[in-house]
Amino acid sequence: MALLHRATISPTKLDLLTTWLPGRPWYQGPAGVDVLSRGAYRFDDPAGEVGIETMLVGTADGPVHQVPLTYRAAPLDGVDEWLVGTTEHSVLGTRWVYDGCADPVYAAALAHAILAGPGQAEQYFEVDGRRERREPTMTIAVSGAGDADVAPVGAVRRVVDEDSALIVTDSVELVVVRRPGAADAAGATLLGSWEGQPTSVPLAYARPR
Repeated sequence: MALLHRATISPTKLDLLTTWLPGRPWYQGPAGVDVLSRGAYRFDDPAGEVGIETMLVGTADGPVHQVPLTYRAAPLDGVDEWLVGTTEHSVLGTRWVYDGCADPVYAAALAHAILAGPGQAEQYFEVDGRRERREPTMTIAVSGAGDADVAPVGAVRRVVDEDSALIVTDSVELVVVRRPGAADAAGATLLGSWEGQPTSVPLAYARPR
């Protein structure tokens, strides 16, 4: 379960991505043009410390890009090159926003979502002491795995960030599809669909080492 806050964020996540995306080798779109949200999904951090959200974004006429993000209350050591930016959250204060592909908390959550099969976290707002469910903007499913024991992921050993980002950890290799589209799923796969993409397409893969 992901518990969200009704808050103002400055700069917004889309503002950060509009600035950050043109510098990525896999980005296909013009610089200086605002990106739009096509959908998003979340995973849980069991420790409750790190926000984990994957956003699908693109310019009005360009392809959809998948960007996993992690939100932290303090900088993450050793991954400065993966920092998307910082933002001020009206409830939580300063948040350091990272490309999740280099964050071990994201890697562990993605591996668990694919290999154990829970998919995305349900999202709730807390309003006046009660919880209100937030309707998802994407449909997420898992193919080729489920109900599996997932070995501890450990550290992120290496990331190869191309059209698909390869994340190598102690126990599993993960692949995040940066520009989701029609493709055959192979093995344990996270699939998703969203407005404008009515059929499910592969978003990520997991391969135990």
